[in-house]
Amino acid sequence: MSSGKTIFKRIIDKEIPAKIIYEDDQALAFHDVNPQAPVHVLVIPRKEIRSLAELDPADAPLIGHLFTIVRKLAEELGLKNGFRTVINSGADGGQSVDHLHIHILGQRPLSWPPG
Repeated sequence: MSSGKTIFKRIIDKEIPAKIIYEDDQALAFHDVNPQAPVHVLVIPRKEIRSLAELDPADAPLIGHLFTIVRKLAEELGLKNGFRTVINSGADGGQSVDHLHIHILGQRPLSWPPG
């Protein structure tokens, strides 16, 4: 087992399997192993960025690309009635993996506030 790598880095490196639904030279998207909605997909950058709080201004094009992927996947996944995107940042924000990731949740009504 590799030390120091997050589970997402291990997925990127193909060391552990994931149900990948999108992949390019900058990003990867896969189904969450503990889904909180009928559709629960994670979109991650290949670049290791710990959290939204640690973004660099130079990462702006990458973040734009990630959200373009979110829009494309929401359409492909049939989320016509809407969907929610979530980016948890830090312990108090509920971040459980120290690698920036965007949750796409859909195919059920989602309440507010979220929790």
